[in-house]
Amino acid sequence: MPELYDKAAPRKATNLSVNSDLLTKSRALNINLSATLEKALKEELAKRRASQWAEENQAAIKSYNEFVEQHGCFGDDFRSF
Repeated sequence: MPELYDKAAPRKATNLSVNSDLLTKSRALNINLSATLEKALKEELAKRRASQWAEENQAAIKSYNEFVEQHGCFGDDFRSF
């Protein structure tokens, strides 16, 4: 499976708007804003890529599920549980 993103890519400064109270309280607790944003973006990217994959493969998933309903799962005859 390919990497979600290039972890070796250079960092890039950016400007963004954040709720001022949220920012003040985060800074008071010494929360690393860059690391927190990167983590949140990584999680959102993974979630959206998974959703995109499921959507793109919906027909194949449906076909496989119908096959399993009709014929059972491969290896059922060999399972001991």
